[in-house]
Amino acid sequence: MVALLVFALAAVLLVALQREFSLFYRRAGNQLLAEQSWAYLRGAEALAALALARDYELDQQREAPRDDLSELWAQESAPYALDEGGWLMGDLQDLQGRFNLNLLAARGETAGAGGLPSWTPAQAFFIRLLVSFEDLAVDQTTAIAVTEAIGDWLDADQMPRANGAEDDSYLVRTPAYRAANRPMVSVSELRAVAGVTAALYARLEPLVTVWPEAPGGLNIHTMPPALLRAVNRDGSLEPLPEADVEALLEQRRSTGFADKRAFLQDPVFGGATLERVGTLLGESSNWFLLAARVEIADREQRLYSVLHREARAVRSVMRASGSL
Repeated sequence: MVALLVFALAAVLLVALQREFSLFYRRAGNQLLAEQSWAYLRGAEALAALALARDYELDQQREAPRDDLSELWAQESAPYALDEGGWLMGDLQDLQGRFNLNLLAARGETAGAGGLPSWTPAQAFFIRLLVSFEDLAVDQTTAIAVTEAIGDWLDADQMPRANGAEDDSYLVRTPAYRAANRPMVSVSELRAVAGVTAALYARLEPLVTVWPEAPGGLNIHTMPPALLRAVNRDGSLEPLPEADVEALLEQRRSTGFADKRAFLQDPVFGGATLERVGTLLGESSNWFLLAARVEIADREQRLYSVLHREARAVRSVMRASGSL
């Protein structure tokens, strides 16, 4: 009887040990795969930094340095097959080809000519962008309210703008929270701003950024079609017609724009004054987003890395496995 009891206990212990060893090896295998994937992703980041450094060197040979979509860093990459099986791929995106949300912190004049609000160039640009989303039915009133709510989220005070939203608007929600009252550090903060619906956020997310920390010029050579629609004459809150945007895109693809002045004098603008919106625009970029993916053993891992270029030096200022 005692022998049977000892045998039973030994069997139970063996089963438990086998389970523990299986779990240990599974965890060790997962950890090894994770470390291997991370090493590949960091390798992709290092290659991206080399490409941007080389681009800087080539730009210095130009009479007028610029960054555009014909350059090596802007080309789409095909998946690279790994010896262990699986693949690695990565793409660089120009963060200065996106609208910087932190520009909306500044307030416009209380009233301009005729008692109408006088918007900052950034506010007018963003309102035009929102109004251009016809399929989302964003009218001018809604666009102004969202723009001012973002401004209130960013500025340091608790004084709501005419159509904005400060703490009083958020403390009544469930769960309650407060306005950040500081510059955004992630585009995902938009989800918390009054008036920003899930559909509107999905549309804005690939078009906006919070980098660089001190906003630079919006690159005319890399900005997407949706942002080109937001370039229009001073004093107008209407987006540029789609046909005019197509004309600008065709010229950019064929001959490109010689410089910012040539862009603003393009015939599609009909000789209109674009002095104010011109203050938002530029021709070069030093902030980029690397979006890299690796798959090993049917497990995919991602890296999003914000890269800042200063001359030949390129460094990552933020890394994440999800949205930035």
